[in-house]
Amino acid sequence: MKIFCKNTGSYVSVLGGEKVIDIIPRLGRELDFSPICALVNNKTEDLCFPLFSPKQVEFVSASRPIGRRVYVRSLCMMLYKAVLDVLPGATLSIEHSMSSGHYCRIFRDGAVVEVTTEIAGELMLALTRIADSDIPFRRKEHLTKDVADIFRRQGLDEKVTLLDTLHELYTTYYRLGDTADSYYGPLAPSTGFIREFDIVPYKEGFLLFAGNPEKTEEMLCRKPPQEKMYKAFTDQLLFNRVIQVKNVGELNMAVKNKRTAELINVAEAMHSKLLGRISDEIAARRKEGGAGIVMLAGPSSSGKTTTAKRLGIQLMTNLIVPKLISLDDYFIDRENTPRDESGDYDFESLYALDLDRLNSDLTRLLRGEEINLPTYSFEFGRRIERERPLRLEENEILLVEGIHGLNPELTSAISPDNIFKVYASALTTLKIDNHNWISTSDNRLLRRIVRDNKYRHISALDTIRRWPSVRRGEEKWIFPYSENADATFNSSLIFEIGVMKSYAEPLLRNVPHDLEEYAEAYRLQRLLSYFEPIPADQIPTTSLLREFLGGSSFHY
Repeated sequence: MKIFCKNTGSYVSVLGGEKVIDIIPRLGRELDFSPICALVNNKTEDLCFPLFSPKQVEFVSASRPIGRRVYVRSLCMMLYKAVLDVLPGATLSIEHSMSSGHYCRIFRDGAVVEVTTEIAGELMLALTRIADSDIPFRRKEHLTKDVADIFRRQGLDEKVTLLDTLHELYTTYYRLGDTADSYYGPLAPSTGFIREFDIVPYKEGFLLFAGNPEKTEEMLCRKPPQEKMYKAFTDQLLFNRVIQVKNVGELNMAVKNKRTAELINVAEAMHSKLLGRISDEIAARRKEGGAGIVMLAGPSSSGKTTTAKRLGIQLMTNLIVPKLISLDDYFIDRENTPRDESGDYDFESLYALDLDRLNSDLTRLLRGEEINLPTYSFEFGRRIERERPLRLEENEILLVEGIHGLNPELTSAISPDNIFKVYASALTTLKIDNHNWISTSDNRLLRRIVRDNKYRHISALDTIRRWPSVRRGEEKWIFPYSENADATFNSSLIFEIGVMKSYAEPLLRNVPHDLEEYAEAYRLQRLLSYFEPIPADQIPTTSLLREFLGGSSFHY
């Protein structure tokens, strides 16, 4: 039997039942990196995946996003074991991503264990021992009821709740020594593959950092603690506890118990309350003689457009009339747009905007002068001048929406006192369980897949293909400036992935199996499979989610 190795472009003979990892020595120097996992027929599999029929195999390093996820998941199971070794009887909660790492907390007897420098040191020593011992991650598959009993004995109640709502006959899990755990993706073959990591005490918990074994210098490139982001996450976590939906299992139970309408109403009310608070802050700043301009920024599919419109309504309750404009109209002609490293137009670049025209227009508006707003034609890739006069009256404020709003270089000619900056992003706090989180990036990608298909007739394949470039742009142009915000708006909704499930699944199923983007589509389908579907008919027409699903009462 032969498999096709995509890395080398050659066929390799294998015996039935051999593992993917057994192929590596036969490739010799043709494989010039150390893989951590493999794509087998464009599905991510661990290196111990057995081969019983001809397959296409592509080995993947930890430096690629697919391999990075495997590395981080494996490190998280090692951390769980380390916590049990250092603090027997404690439970680990990996809560959300932050500062290029993951914020974690430890609980014992229902109370938070403050992670001191001493405890962090003990955890690091335990992690190092586990890595040095090169313990295999053993993949198991048993009857779900038996797996639930294993998790129940270990105190992993969130996993038990999730299994109870999924009704699967068999469940896959992993063992690391005598410790059992589950993840919604494969792990490394053994702990010896995971060598670069760090633990830094932060607040009452700690930040877990995963390095790149092929680029050890990345270990040192951690972002400083993001205080404003931490507060936004923490506020949402408190809200989740109040409504008793902290994880997917509890969300599924709420759906089955017909609490959907309650969750939707309360979550939408929270959005209105947060925007009301931001509006009050802007009004207070104006009374002090500042905040003539509100800059609203955030990464792709954060719901910036609806946020701007709803914030505008809240401003009007403070007797302030908003004038909304988009930075998109300040794009330079396409032929002059900067290119990225792959030679494509870099529309995420700050320098894709006419900064001189923007600063001139803003300065004149603040002086009370009238300007003519530019109009950018995406169809023709250039600016089209037409009559769009704009002047700010005494009770009016300019509300500017665009991804670069927090970058000080965008408005270098304007005094910072005249600008109030708002950062909007879907800061997802709903977890799958204690050790599996839902990344904010996945939440936004699902939104974009649904929106692109509905409004732009773009397939899920093309959206997935474009997403890495979008993410690189965000890492360069948006995330470094998030802490510049005067206010942060969390645009995520506790129920939204359950709603998007019915919209996204058919689109993801249409991604062809023979393309590399299938791996991402399949991963997202697996994520959606954990959710009970939630009908969209109860979503208000003013909901931010309507920006992606359709049916909004706002005009876009």
